Amino acid sequence: MTSLCLGCHTRFTESGFTNHFVQTKRAACLEFAATFDDSPEPDLALPDPEFAHVNFEQEPIPFEGDYFGPLPTEDDNSDSDNEPDHDEDGWEPEPPPIPAVHAREPSNDNVPPATVPSGIRSAAEVNASQTKRKTYIETYPDPRAGHPIPHAERVGTGYDQYGAALGVNENSANPWAPFTSQLDWEVARWAMLRGPGSTAFTELLKIPGLAEQLGLSYKTTLELKDIIDSKLAAHRPRFVRHEIVIAGEAFEVYFRDVVECIKALFRDPEFAPFLLLAPERHFADADHTVRVYFEMNTGKWWWVTQSELDKLRPSATVIPIIISSDKTQLTLIGNKSAYPVYMTLGNLPKDIRAKPSRRGQILLAYLPTTRLDHIKNKAARRRTLANLFHACLTHILSPLASLGLTGLELANGDGVVYRGHPILATYVGDYPEQLLVTGVKSGECPKCTIPRDDVGKSATEAHPFRDLKHILAALSYADGDARTFSKKCREAGVKPLFHPFWEGLPFANIFYSITPDVLHQLYQGVVKNLLAWIQEAYGADEIDARCRRLPLNHNLRHFAKGISKMSRVTGKEHQDICRILLGLVIGMPLSGGASPVRLVQATRALLDFLYLGQYSLHTTQTLDLLDDARRRFHASKAIFCDLGIRSHFKLPKLHSLEHYRLSIELFGTTDNYDTQFSERLHIDFAKEAYRATNSKDEFSQMTVWLERREKVQHHTAYIQSRIDHGHLSPICTSTTHSTKPRLSHVQLTRHPSAKGLGFEDVISKYGATYFRDALARFVAKTRHPDFTSPQVEHASASIYFSFRTISAFHKLKFWIEDESGLTIDAPDPTDVAHAHPARTGKYDKVIPGRFDTVFVKGDPVGDDGEPCIGIHRYQVAQLRLVFQVPAEAKAELFPNNPSPPEYLAYVEHFTAFTPHPEPMSGLYQVSRAVRGTSRLASVINIDQIVRSCHLFPRFGAVAPREWTSSNVLESCTTFYVNAFTDRNTYRLVY
Repeated sequence: MTSLCLGCHTRFTESGFTNHFVQTKRAACLEFAATFDDSPEPDLALPDPEFAHVNFEQEPIPFEGDYFGPLPTEDDNSDSDNEPDHDEDGWEPEPPPIPAVHAREPSNDNVPPATVPSGIRSAAEVNASQTKRKTYIETYPDPRAGHPIPHAERVGTGYDQYGAALGVNENSANPWAPFTSQLDWEVARWAMLRGPGSTAFTELLKIPGLAEQLGLSYKTTLELKDIIDSKLAAHRPRFVRHEIVIAGEAFEVYFRDVVECIKALFRDPEFAPFLLLAPERHFADADHTVRVYFEMNTGKWWWVTQSELDKLRPSATVIPIIISSDKTQLTLIGNKSAYPVYMTLGNLPKDIRAKPSRRGQILLAYLPTTRLDHIKNKAARRRTLANLFHACLTHILSPLASLGLTGLELANGDGVVYRGHPILATYVGDYPEQLLVTGVKSGECPKCTIPRDDVGKSATEAHPFRDLKHILAALSYADGDARTFSKKCREAGVKPLFHPFWEGLPFANIFYSITPDVLHQLYQGVVKNLLAWIQEAYGADEIDARCRRLPLNHNLRHFAKGISKMSRVTGKEHQDICRILLGLVIGMPLSGGASPVRLVQATRALLDFLYLGQYSLHTTQTLDLLDDARRRFHASKAIFCDLGIRSHFKLPKLHSLEHYRLSIELFGTTDNYDTQFSERLHIDFAKEAYRATNSKDEFSQMTVWLERREKVQHHTAYIQSRIDHGHLSPICTSTTHSTKPRLSHVQLTRHPSAKGLGFEDVISKYGATYFRDALARFVAKTRHPDFTSPQVEHASASIYFSFRTISAFHKLKFWIEDESGLTIDAPDPTDVAHAHPARTGKYDKVIPGRFDTVFVKGDPVGDDGEPCIGIHRYQVAQLRLVFQVPAEAKAELFPNNPSPPEYLAYVEHFTAFTPHPEPMSGLYQVSRAVRGTSRLASVINIDQIVRSCHLFPRFGAVAPREWTSSNVLESCTTFYVNAFTDRNTYRLVY
C-alpha cells in the first residue's frame, strides 16, 4: 500500500512515507506533516490483485502486531550494566542558547560525501572479506627458499630433547620428574606462577604436617627454587651482566645471547606447525590484480630480501627480527624505571606474537636507565644518552652482522634443520624511541626527508625516504675529526651518532624498519589533539550532555559524567571515546554561524583512517580507502584554523599517517608491529618482576625471577604435550572446563531469566504490545512458508494458544564469526544484547529497563533483483523480548515439524537502509518503522539476529535535557547507525 503526500503530490511506500517527512526540506511537505495526524486519510489505490482470494465480507482481522496498534503506555527505559554509572539525576549545566546561523547550511545535494562512493567501498569490502577465505597465492619462484637443508640429519624434537635433559621418557617410573607426583608439581607451578610471595608460601608450608600430608618434595620456597634452578632444564638462555663504558663511566646492562634467543623461539615445539618460512604473494582475484596483505611474509620486504639473499646464498630461510623497546615506570611513587628490549620473529604468525600467554616474545635485555644528571650541558647529555643506547644494542645485536650473511643452522620444534639468516626487519617504538634509534632531530620525520615546516601538510606526492648510503657515509667519519663528523651528519640530516647499532647489519634499512605506531601516533596523538579541538569548538558542556544521553551498548563505555573532565586519558579511553565521537558532533552548530560540515567530515575522515589502519587484512583497494581517508582529513582540517583553534598543523604524528600504506605493503598489516603489544609485555617482564624483588639491586633479582618463571611455563607446556599425546592422564584442575560444540552463533543462559511470564506481563513490563498477534503470524508463516502476506494474515486469525505463560531470557550472546579463517587459535569476538524490564537494584534503587537495538537479517535480494551486500543485508530492530514457548505447546503449534523453533524474539523494526548514507557524516539514518502512529513489530527466530547495533540519536542543535540514556530510544524519532562500535561493525557498516 502507498500513501500520498499532499505537499508534493507524490506517493510513497509506508516506510518511505515516514522517511520523506524526516528528510524533506520542502515547506509544503513539512506543513502537511504537521497536520497529518488530524487529516483524513487520502484515497488509496485499489487492492492489489493478490488479495483477490481474501473474503473482505468476513469479520475484520485485528490488524495489529506487525502493522498496527497504539504505542505502549509504559516508559520502556534502558539501563547500564553497572548501576552506579548512571548518575542521571545529578546536576549539569543549563543548555547553551542555540547560536544564530548566519552562513547558510548547504543542502545534502551540495555537501561533498564524507566517504568514498558506496560502490567503491562495497567492492573493496567484498574483496577484503573474501580474500582470507580464499586467496590466490603466488609462491616464491625458487622452491628451495624456506626449505630444510638437504640431507641434514634430523635432530630430536624440542620436547624429546627437553625430556632427555630431565631424564624422562615414555617408560619413566616418575613422569612428573623432577617432582615426585602430580600434586607436587601442581603446587609448585601454582606457587611460582600464581601464588603469594616467597615469605607467605614458606609460612604456609611450615604449617605442621602440611608438606607431609601433601607429599611435597620441598618445605620452603628456597628449596622449591633450588629444584627449579638445578633440575629443570632451561629452554631459553640466561641473562648475563655486562658493563658498557661511555665517556669514561661504566653502565651495567643485563642481556641475553641474541642467537640463543632466536634458536629458542624457532625450536619451540608449540610454534612448529605455524612457522612462516618463505615469502608469498596473495591476491584477491584470479588475475592477480588486487594484492592482499596480512602476515609479514605476505609483504614486499620479505620477498625482496629473499631475492637479495638468494644472490649470495640460495636455499636460505629469512628470519625477520622484530625489536621493540620502551622505557617504563616500575613504581607509582618514586623514580624506579626499567628499559626493556623485546625480541620476536616474523616467522611466528601475528596472532601468536600478540598473545603474551603464547610466549612468542622474549625479553632480550634491560638497558641502563641512567639520566646522566652529572652532565650539566643538555646537548652533551642527550648525545651521551643516545650513544649509550646504541653502544648497548650494538653489543647485544653484533652477532647478526655476520649471521645475516652466512646464516646458521636452526632446528624447529619437530627437529627439522634450516639454514636461517637473522635480519633486522622492523623496530617498534613510539616517536621519541624512533628519534633515538634513527638519530633524527625532534620535530622531523624519522623516515622521510620532508622539511620540518612541511610536517603535517597534505603531501601531494610522497617525499623520498632518507638515503641510507648517504647517512652511512657521514657516520663513517665518526673515528676522525669531531668537527668534520658533526658537519657531515648535519648535512645528512641526522645527529652525530657514534656507530649506531644498525650501521653494520646486512639487508637492513632502519628508515624503512621504523613502523607505524597506532597507540601513540593515532590514539595518543592525532585523536587526542582532535578531541581538544572539538571541545574548544563546541564547548565541553554540550559535548558532555550528549555523552550522558547516548543509548547503552555492550561494546561501548557509558561516560555518565562526560569526557571533558577526564585526566591522564589512556589509549584505551581514547579508543572508547572514538566509538562515540562522531555521534557527539553531528548536528551541533558552531559559534559565529560557521558551517560545521568540514568539522564533521574531518572527524569522520580521521575515524575512517583510524579504523582502516587497524584492519587485520588489507587489499590494494582497502589501502586506497586508507589514502582517501587521509586526503579527506587534510581537505577539511582548515576549519580548525578558521575557528582560531589552530594556526598550523606541524605535528609529526599527523605526518606519520603518510607512511602507513607503505609500511603495510612492506611488512603486512599494523597488528604485526603494534606498540600496544610491547606495552602489555611491560606488565609481565618489568612490573611483576619488580614486585618480586626487595627493591635493592632489582635487575639482578628480576632476571633470575624471569628465568625461573620461564622454566615453569615451558615445563607446563611439556606436561600438557604429554597429556595431548596420551603419555599422561589429563590433569583435572578447578580451571579446567569442558567445551561443547557451538551449534549457533547465538547463545542464551542455561536457565530462563523469568519463568511463568503471562501475556499481560509481556505487554506491561516488556512493551511487547502486540505479542499475541505477532506470535500468531510467526506460527502461520512457519507452518506455511510459501504463504503470501495476506494469506498469513488470514491464517493467523485461526491460531489458538493453549498456554498463557512463557519463559523469558534477558541477555543474548553472539559470536562474531571470523570470515577470514586465517587466525591461529583465536576465539571469535563476542557481542551481547540485553532485553530486560525495570527492576529494583541495591538500596532499593530502580534500575530502568534496557532494550537494546540489534541487526536482524533482511531480504537477501534487493528491489532491483540483485543480491544485497554489506549493511543492506540487514535491518535495525529493537529487541523487546527473548522467549521460549512451553515444550508441550510446540507440537501443537508446529505439527509435522521435526525441528520446531526453540527460541524466539519479539522485535520492533526500524526503517530499511537507504541506498547511500547521509553525505555529511557518512552514516545511515533510520527511524521507527510505523504505520500511522503505530510501530511495526514481529516475532522472529533468534538465529535471525546477527549482533547488537548502536544508534546515535539525532540531537539537533542542543540535546534535550529531558532525554536520558534510558529513554532516548523512546523519545528520539531519528537515529544514525553507529559504524564505530567495534572493528567488526565498522567493516559491516562502512
